[in-house]
Amino acid sequence: MIYIDPPYNTGSDGFVYNDDRKFTVKELQNLIGIDEEKAKRILDFTQSKSNSHSAWLTFMYPRLYIAKQLLRDDGVIFVSIDDNEVAQLRLLMDEIFGEENFVADIIWNSRKSVSNDTIISLNHNHTLFFSKDISFLQENKSDYRLLATEDKFSNPDNDPRGNWVADPFDAPNIRPNLTYPIENPNTREIYMPPKGRCWRTTKEEYEKFLSEGRIVFGKTGKSKPQLKRYFSEAEQKGVVAKSIWDDVGTTTNGTQELEAIIGEKVFDNPKPVSFISRILEIATSKNSIILDFFAGSGTTGDAVMQLNAEDGGNRKFILVQLPELIDPKKNKSAYDFVLTLNEKAIEKISTRVDGEVISMAAEPQLQYGKQPTIFEITKERLLRAAKKINSELDEKTQKLKLKIQNLESQIQTEETKQEIENLQEQITQNSNLKTQNYFKIFETTPIWKDYDFEAEEFNSSQTLFDTSKLTEDDIKALLVTWKTYDGIALTQDLESVDLGGYTAYYGSNKLYLMHKGFTTDSLKALFQKIDTDKKFNPTSIIAFGYHFESKNLRELSENVKTYSNKKNIDIDFITRY
Repeated sequence: MIYIDPPYNTGSDGFVYNDDRKFTVKELQNLIGIDEEKAKRILDFTQSKSNSHSAWLTFMYPRLYIAKQLLRDDGVIFVSIDDNEVAQLRLLMDEIFGEENFVADIIWNSRKSVSNDTIISLNHNHTLFFSKDISFLQENKSDYRLLATEDKFSNPDNDPRGNWVADPFDAPNIRPNLTYPIENPNTREIYMPPKGRCWRTTKEEYEKFLSEGRIVFGKTGKSKPQLKRYFSEAEQKGVVAKSIWDDVGTTTNGTQELEAIIGEKVFDNPKPVSFISRILEIATSKNSIILDFFAGSGTTGDAVMQLNAEDGGNRKFILVQLPELIDPKKNKSAYDFVLTLNEKAIEKISTRVDGEVISMAAEPQLQYGKQPTIFEITKERLLRAAKKINSELDEKTQKLKLKIQNLESQIQTEETKQEIENLQEQITQNSNLKTQNYFKIFETTPIWKDYDFEAEEFNSSQTLFDTSKLTEDDIKALLVTWKTYDGIALTQDLESVDLGGYTAYYGSNKLYLMHKGFTTDSLKALFQKIDTDKKFNPTSIIAFGYHFESKNLRELSENVKTYSNKKNIDIDFITRY
C-alpha cells in the first residue's frame, strides 16, 4: 500500500516549486533559444494564476507515475488532498491509474472548529483511493473490511447467541417472491415492504428466522420487523467502511499526539494516527509493506508500529522525506528543537534507547550539524514513538507475568495449564514485536556536484545544464526515469546494443541514444541492424539532446525519417533534455 499526503498547493503550506522566472523577453530568448512570440507567451503564463495548477501537476505527475510502477498488481494507493487541487488530482490519477481503478473519494472531517471569516467553513479533506487493478479488490472485497467493534451491540433479551443489533428487514428493489404480508404477533398489525422495496428473504426463510427468535418488532414490540445481527457474525464478516469519516480524529488530535511525543509544537496539521490506522486496517494485511514518500511528521510509520503492536502484525514501512529546510522565521520552535537534537547527536551510526538499537544509519552516514530540516523531526518522532510502544509492550508483559504467577499459585488443572501456556505465548509475541520497532536510515546523495546550483543573477553565458559533470551512473539513472515514463517496467532490463562501437539501449521497441560519440558509422550500423535483425524493431529512437550537436540531431532525425528500411517500420525520432 502507498499513502501520501503531498503539498496541497494552498500558497501557505510550504510547497516550494521554482516557477518564478523574472526574465525579460529578450533574456529568455537568449537563454533557451526561442523566438520573441514564444518567450512572451511563456512569461505571460508564468505570471498568471493558472501556472499554480500547472506547477503542482508537473510536480506530482512523475511521482504518481513511478508510484504505480512500485505497486504490486494487488496494491492500492491513498492520496490526501483538499479542495485546492482535488479536481486536478482526480484527473491526474484517472490518467495514470485508469478511471476503472478508482475506488472511492473518502471525505474526512478534519477539523471541528468553524471559520467565521469565510462564506463556507471548510472542515473536510479528501483522500482519493485507487487500486492498481480493481479486479483484485472485487474478488476479495471481504479483505478490505474493518474490524467490528462491540460498542453498538447489546443483549436486552439475554439471547444465548450473544450481543446483537437490529437491522431493517426490508431491502432495495421490488421482487414478487420477496413481497408478502408479515403479521406482528404482538399487535396483529400487518406490514408490507415500504414503497419501492421488498423483504430481505423469502417467506419460508422469514418463518425460520421467526421461530429461531431472530425477528424483533422494534424496542417496544410494536414496530415493523427487524432482523437480529449478532456481533459474532459481524466479527467474522467485518464491517464495510463508509466514505465519510468523522470518527478518526482531526488535525487538532494529530497536533496533540505529536506534541505529546516531541514535547512542543513543531509541525502544522499532522494527520492523527487513528486516520492512518483506518487506512491500514482497510488496505493491508499483517505482512504488508507500506510506502509514504511525503513522510512529513512520520505519522504513517508511527501508525504502522502501533497497529503491529495491537494485532501482532509484521507490517514494514518505507518513509521518504526530503531534507527541506526549516525557516526559523516561520517556525522557530521547530528550528530550535532540531538545533538542540543536532547538539546531542553524538552517536551517528546508531541510536539506542534503553540499551536497544532503535535506528541505524546506513551508508553514507548522516551528517549532523547542518541547518535544521524536516527530516530530523520525522526521525525523532519515529524514535520516540518506538520507545513509547516498546514501553507499553513491557507493561503488558509485566501484567501477563503477574497473571502467570497468580495461576501458578493455584491448584493446577488442565484449564490453568492451558491458560498459562497462552499467556507465555503472548509474552513471547510481545518480545518479538519489540524487535520490529527499529528502522534504518538511508541518505540519498546528489546526482552530481552542484546539481542544485542556482545563479544569483541572470547571466546569458550560464548554461542551464553542465553535462561534463554527468557520470555513467547518472546516465543510467536518467535512462531508468525515461524508460519508466515510456511505460517500460522498472524491473525490465534494457538490452545493450553495439552500433559500430557506440552503445545504445533497447527495449519494448524503443532505442535510447544516451552517450556522446554517435558517428556516421553508428548510423550505418543502426540501419543495418534494423534491416537484418528480426528481433530489433525500434518504433521510437530517443536521443539525449545534450550529447549531440544541434546540426547532427537534425541530420540524424532526417535520415531516420527518410530511410526506407526493409521492414517498413515507421520510426519516430525524439530528442529529450
